[in-house]
Amino acid sequence: QVQLVESGGGLVQAGGSLRLACVASGRTSHSYAVGWFRQISGKEREFVSFIDWTGGRIVYADFVKGRFTISRDNGKNTVYLQMDSLKPEDTARYYCAASYTVRDPFRIYEYDYWGWGTQVTVSS
Repeated sequence: QVQLVESGGGLVQAGGSLRLACVASGRTSHSYAVGWFRQISGKEREFVSFIDWTGGRIVYADFVKGRFTISRDNGKNTVYLQMDSLKPEDTARYYCAASYTVRDPFRIYEYDYWGWGTQVTVSS
């Protein structure tokens, strides 16, 4: 199993950028995939992005395509989410999640391990 800790959230003006990081510990030598999800206040958690162990499969939600970039550095046990051109509607708590097996990255139930999240607030 792996333990996950998110960081990099904060307050930014519309049009600005943030870089989130998800640092894993535990059995990180095994090939785990990572997804990013977000939860807007009062709404259900939704999929943001996904990356497999090798970086060969990357998936983005439609609302972030062209603005967000996911990447990973397995030597540092870290997955990143670079967020550019942020909008007020991006305001949410962002979570990373991991599993050793993911078939449909959009589904919450595919992930076995979750971090506690990091808050992103975008002002208008």
